Amino acid sequence: MDAVAGNKDPHALAQACANKMWQDDRASQGLGMSLQRIAPGEAVLSMTIRKEMTNGHGICHGGFIFTLADSTFAFACNTYDQRTVAQQCAVTFLQPVREGETLTAHAVERTRAGRGGIYDVTVRDSSNKVIAEFRGHSRTISGQLLDNQPQDNK
Repeated sequence: MDAVAGNKDPHALAQACANKMWQDDRASQGLGMSLQRIAPGEAVLSMTIRKEMTNGHGICHGGFIFTLADSTFAFACNTYDQRTVAQQCAVTFLQPVREGETLTAHAVERTRAGRGGIYDVTVRDSSNKVIAEFRGHSRTISGQLLDNQPQDNK
């Protein structure tokens, strides 16, 4: 186990988990996301909408907004050094987004019990207008983020 995992400071543990996840998260990095803040059960990521992210209507394709919210959800539910994945997610798109806009997603843990958790993610534009609301249900699987042992997916 990593030395930080044994640390009682939940903020240090959350940061160590985020650092470990970010190291291998080619999807979030490839889309230009940046990790703004991390805390136990909470995360903030941002992403600027590029031309290739727009659809035939000239607005951001909803899949990219969903991906930003999903990545933010993933970072929030993996702050406890327990490997956690999405079990179910839903998004409601509220406003269109144009190329060049920077979106910020804020994930907050609502509840965590046993192997499950519920997280809400609000996606906002640079003027703080709510663009989308996302709810994710998480499922803890076997293994820890901060150990280097191979994991199965139980």
